[in-house]
Amino acid sequence: MTVNADTHDAGANTWRSLPAAQQPEYPDAEALRDVIADLESYPPLVFAGECDQLRDRLGAVARGEAFLLQGGDCAEAFDQVSADQIRNKLKTLLQMGAVLTYAAAVPVVKVGRIAGQYSKPRSKSTETRNGVTLPTYRGDSVNGFEFTEAARIPDPERLKQMYHASSSTLNLVRAFTTGGYADLRQVHAWNQDFVKSSPSGQRYEALAREIDNALNFMKACGADPAEFRTVEFFASHEALLLDYESALTRTDSRTGKLYDVSGHMVWIGERTRQLDGAHVEFASRISNPVGVKLGPTTKPEDALALIERLDPERTPGRLTFVARFGAGKVRDLLPELVEKVTASGARVAWVCDPMHGNTFEAASGHKTRRFDDVLDEVKGFFEVHKALGTHPGGIHVELTGDDVTECVGGGDEIFVDDLHQRYETACDPRLNRSQSLDLAFLVAEMYRG
Repeated sequence: MTVNADTHDAGANTWRSLPAAQQPEYPDAEALRDVIADLESYPPLVFAGECDQLRDRLGAVARGEAFLLQGGDCAEAFDQVSADQIRNKLKTLLQMGAVLTYAAAVPVVKVGRIAGQYSKPRSKSTETRNGVTLPTYRGDSVNGFEFTEAARIPDPERLKQMYHASSSTLNLVRAFTTGGYADLRQVHAWNQDFVKSSPSGQRYEALAREIDNALNFMKACGADPAEFRTVEFFASHEALLLDYESALTRTDSRTGKLYDVSGHMVWIGERTRQLDGAHVEFASRISNPVGVKLGPTTKPEDALALIERLDPERTPGRLTFVARFGAGKVRDLLPELVEKVTASGARVAWVCDPMHGNTFEAASGHKTRRFDDVLDEVKGFFEVHKALGTHPGGIHVELTGDDVTECVGGGDEIFVDDLHQRYETACDPRLNRSQSLDLAFLVAEMYRG
């Protein structure tokens, strides 16, 4: 599992001769070069062997033997790297994972949008308020959220802050997942603060009692597997800022292959998946598992060309296609993509992102999503795969462990007039913990059905 951390390979920079969408315009090129040189000398955040392990797990998803649960913040923030916030996100994902594993009887691969999700692609490069136009906020890794000229200037020093924040986050995640907190016998403890206040918390508690009974039965029979005491948990983010990603790309001393050691898995977004663009070129060079977001404009030939570029050896687990069509389009547009990709013989993992195609602006000006739309897109995704005899491989959701009011609906219903109460996201609206658990139960039912 070792990585030769001293070897930064020029092969990580072949993207520089190609058009790179969504990159910050830094005013000081020399300052950027200095930051990149520093990052190239930093230790890896993850190891190549861990990336290979995730690829193997995603291979099981691609073969129809497992389910991917990928979730976390739309955009992390430097001031939210605290034990409480990270534990709450992890707790929500562990609870969702327990629901899916037990209720759907399927192994669940758990991957966080965490420890690197500090950058956001934007549809506009500037923002205007009260006649003042400034660069748009692109995430804490680029500039500040505050609407001032000083805050909005892209600052390359923030790339080093992203590295250190990601390192701190991964340290906490590793401590939680291996230090007893993620022990499956803790299923009740994850819910203590939640069971009385929420219908989904009460439903989860009933399932936790069933899990407890099953574990007690196994223990009485003399079986107490070590696998119950820790959990495999992987980190992922969008590989958006190529200066950062390539600076953290290393040659593995075991195999001589390149790995982006900023995270176990990285993905290319809907706005940056140009076949002749820098992001696809960069991703084609690294050996990590790679995801690509596919939206309504994706044609089957685009998907096939992406497979050719990113997974020429057809390795199960190397490539994940994350469909983000919107509830109204998924049933019409997804079938042809899945059919053509399946007919090509490629073994990709198909995953549903039910968030990004279902955003709208409420009368209050808040960006929001209806929980019913999120659920309907997942239903459509499952219906398409059932009709084609293919595997609905997972869900990719923006969520938080906090009791926010950003998406409307859910069992513990949030109304449009409630959005202002705890609207805390810096970018896109996230499911709160109650809505996330509702979704996990409903997905488990679809998977079984």
